[in-house]
Amino acid sequence: MKAVVITTPGGPEVLQLQEVEEPKVTDDDVLIRVEATALNRADTLQRQGLYPPPKGESQYPGLECSGTIESVGKNVSRWKPGDQVCALISGGGYAEKVAVPAGQVLPIPSGVSLRDAASLPEVVCTVWSTVFMTSKLSSGETFLIHGGSSGIGTFAIQIAKYLGIKVFVTAGSEEKLNACKELGADVGINYKTEDFVARVKEETGGKGVDVILDNVGGPYFQKNLESLGIGGRLFIIGFMGGVKGEANLSLMLVKRLTVQAAGLRSRSIENKAEIVSDVEKNVWPAIAQGKVKPVVYKYFPLSEAGEAHKLMESSEHIGKGRARVLMMGSNCDVSLLGDECFEGIELIVRVASLSCVL
Repeated sequence: MKAVVITTPGGPEVLQLQEVEEPKVTDDDVLIRVEATALNRADTLQRQGLYPPPKGESQYPGLECSGTIESVGKNVSRWKPGDQVCALISGGGYAEKVAVPAGQVLPIPSGVSLRDAASLPEVVCTVWSTVFMTSKLSSGETFLIHGGSSGIGTFAIQIAKYLGIKVFVTAGSEEKLNACKELGADVGINYKTEDFVARVKEETGGKGVDVILDNVGGPYFQKNLESLGIGGRLFIIGFMGGVKGEANLSLMLVKRLTVQAAGLRSRSIENKAEIVSDVEKNVWPAIAQGKVKPVVYKYFPLSEAGEAHKLMESSEHIGKGRARVLMMGSNCDVSLLGDECFEGIELIVRVASLSCVL
């Protein structure tokens, strides 16, 4: 089969489509012929040698995919060959085939195409497992999302509004803020021209918000503590602004704050299966009802993975407000995809969640 290989740590040019061995399928796995895979920021870090895959996982990039099951292990009962699915994976999405633990596989939601479903698993599981399963964000509360126009942000806005939560977002331009508001955000804050702490206090009558989802890290830590209300929860999922910062920790004591952080890729197979199951139960119905939709910016053939990485790192896709980048497979239907049908697997770029779909 073919897969995108990181020939050496470096820039987008090090990504090369090569012939490789097919993945080994265990008794608890399914083998998926990949239709599409999504590009995430983590993929660009892996390419640079800064985010290696967990031990024993595929060395090829790609944390989510969609496609058709080719075979199943002898312990797998729910899935069968021919099923169309999407999946949360620890690597290997940039390939024609990938082996996935059966518990990390999801059916294609009603109303979503097979290719666009590739943009869902990583983003949905990240948001759901953090602010909902862990921080217990619930109806009637207030929620601040940093990077509202990213892939994470655009999904978080939609699912939060579906669940009856007031949503605040930060973004760096009016175009991005308008895109967030179209998805349901109640309050948009341009972090380049406004103090988000002051705006949050103003909009909440001085109380602060209940939950914050942050991917900036150190530079925002003190401001996030100031923006939270009594009993507030801060969940950190990234450090795009750096890992260091100073803060007055007494705020945590006075306001009884909780600070949490977690990644997704390194979690156990059992933990990922629990998350995926909860997502199917709680999020898939919202997607089937059309209340939450995947937002895709651009499609690339797998052979142009380097170009997709260049697009993500230029941040041009983010300026479109909300999108992902996807890569599609050789079995794409020309009648459905038209000029967007490419030879090989297609890479999808989504502006939502700062991810691209490959």
